[in-house]
Amino acid sequence: MRNSETRASKVLTVLVGLCLTAAAPVLAQQSAGMPRTVDGHPDLSGTWDNGAGIDFVRPKQDGDSICIFGCAGGGALPLNVAAPSTPQYRPAFAARVADLDKRQVAEDPVLRCVAPGVPRIGPPDKIVQRAGEVLFLYDDVSGNFFRIVPTDGRPHPTNNEPSFLGDAVGHWEGDTLVVETTNFNDQTWLTDNGAFHTGDLRVVEQLSRTADTLEWVATAHDPAVLAEPWELAKRTARPTDVEIVESPPCIDRSLEHMVDDSHHTNPR
Repeated sequence: MRNSETRASKVLTVLVGLCLTAAAPVLAQQSAGMPRTVDGHPDLSGTWDNGAGIDFVRPKQDGDSICIFGCAGGGALPLNVAAPSTPQYRPAFAARVADLDKRQVAEDPVLRCVAPGVPRIGPPDKIVQRAGEVLFLYDDVSGNFFRIVPTDGRPHPTNNEPSFLGDAVGHWEGDTLVVETTNFNDQTWLTDNGAFHTGDLRVVEQLSRTADTLEWVATAHDPAVLAEPWELAKRTARPTDVEIVESPPCIDRSLEHMVDDSHHTNPR
């Protein structure tokens, strides 16, 4: 009996030691400030303050009109939003871009309550991550939106209709989540100021996390109209305890009061 108890005690000691050894890397990662999921990837889950939402719309009353783009005294860019960059178009499309830019109030899909599209929607406001998929949630100018990003190795679907936010699939490259999105319709803009795209648009996003920041970089590929791939300025988000909520209904009834021939100073 005593020998059996001794053997059982040794087995228990070995098992405890193995558990502690297996847990040590996870504990070290967490103590270093990098939360990880059980499969070892960085845990991107959380609500993130990323300067999105309506920061690029800064209204100013001017008599009976409202200036929303490039208004004097409109304020500086949010601290976590880098200076904007601009997609470069092939010469044949310069006139179209300029025309849409001039008539932005009349033509901008977002001001008609259309989904912003990708990459214009920016980094997610909330991320829910689990094994095999990541869920992006947005509280944007024209409403709440979501994107489901499989990370289990499946290819892009082949039977979905083109959509405003496209079809996304993701994979991990080290500690970076890479998301490729295709199958867009052509009814959104890449950013402000007439930056249209075709249905062949492909967008690659990269998300990486440190202890208390989430970095998001996106590159738009549309060789039919773009002279070169357009990489957006990097966006940096920080955790916030302010939870996203249901957006109010998007109504474009105020468009008739907006000042025309005005421009965004903070493209997204």
